[in-house]
Amino acid sequence: MIVLDTHIWIWRVNGSAELAPAKEQIIASREREGLGVSAISCWEVAKLVEKGRLVLSLPVDQWIDQELRYPGIRLIPLTPRMAVASTQLPQPFHKDPADQIIVATARELDAPLATDDRNILSRPHVKLAWPN
Repeated sequence: MIVLDTHIWIWRVNGSAELAPAKEQIIASREREGLGVSAISCWEVAKLVEKGRLVLSLPVDQWIDQELRYPGIRLIPLTPRMAVASTQLPQPFHKDPADQIIVATARELDAPLATDDRNILSRPHVKLAWPN
C-alpha cells in the first residue's frame, strides 16, 4: 500500500495537471496493493470546501463517499497509536497537525507516502512513493 497525501488524492480524483504523469503512473501501478487515504484527509477536504479553497462537483459528504469507493482506495482510520506517533516525529517538523498525522500513518504502516509537499519531501525519515 501507498498512502496518498490529501492534495495527491484530490489531484488524482480531479485529473489535475498538477499531478505529473510519471507520478500518476507510479500511483496507478500500486493500485492493486491499495491506495491509502487517511481519515484526516476527509476532514482536510471538508475544511478546504468550508474555506472556499476547493470546489467540488458534489456536496462534500457525497464526494468523499464516492471517492472512497474508488477501486483500490482504502480508508485508513486514525488509531490512538498513529495519533501519539504524530506528536513524536523527528524534529523539526512543520506545524500542520493533519500532515503530522498523515506522515505518522505512513510510518506506522511502513508505507511510502505520495506527496508533493515541500515540508514533507525534505524529511529524511519519510519513505516517499517517488524520488524527491
